[in-house]
Amino acid sequence: MSERKYRQRGYQDEPRERQGPKPAQGPREKSPGAPRGDRDGPKTPNLMASHEVFRCSRCGNRLALLVEPDSRCARCGVDLHSCIQCASFDTSARFECTEPISARVSPKDAKNACRSFTARTTVERQTGTPGPTSTRQAFDDLFK
Repeated sequence: MSERKYRQRGYQDEPRERQGPKPAQGPREKSPGAPRGDRDGPKTPNLMASHEVFRCSRCGNRLALLVEPDSRCARCGVDLHSCIQCASFDTSARFECTEPISARVSPKDAKNACRSFTARTTVERQTGTPGPTSTRQAFDDLFK
């Protein structure tokens, strides 16, 4: 009886052949249906336009990028120059701020005079088109 449990042939049955270095291949000619190579460069995709926006952290209202020290959200009335609107605000960091500060600022949604305040902005894609300016223009656009 054999030493092995199964009788199938496996990788141990035949000795491996040593393969030497592969011969260098010259440049291959491309067929007409072959994909584009480095010579033509990469194909540029059609990307959607994007823009940077500042949104209220409470209600999501789109606001101006420049934040004045005494400005408030027009929709919900929360102070905009506060910790929850700042790019350095992080609930897992010490004093809930990634900047080195000496004392915790509380409450986080109230106006403060922090010198390291930077508005938290996000980059959003422009997925829609601007709507018609008048009803007449909307009507004319239907029949173009």
